[in-house]
Amino acid sequence: MSRTAFNSGVWKRAIRATGVPDNRHNGMHVLLHTYASVLLDAGESVKVLSAYLGHSAPGFTLRIYTHLLPASEDRTRRAIDHAFADDPETPGGRETA
Repeated sequence: MSRTAFNSGVWKRAIRATGVPDNRHNGMHVLLHTYASVLLDAGESVKVLSAYLGHSAPGFTLRIYTHLLPASEDRTRRAIDHAFADDPETPGGRETA
């Protein structure tokens, strides 16, 4: 289904039925950003997200959504801690006795 058909035939009807104002702040653009935000927060790669969104290149996607990646520092630390752990199978990274 095309974005235009979904927007006019499904999304706007649903918005109106709930009594939520049918404006730019509640439109498909917000839905698109919500979708991208949820996937990034879940750890989806920018390359894959770029393909899902139909962007021409991951760099374009990254420029739009970089501000949504603050948790990446924590993920990076956890990944390095896990890689250098005495027992990589132990959550938190260190061998327990």
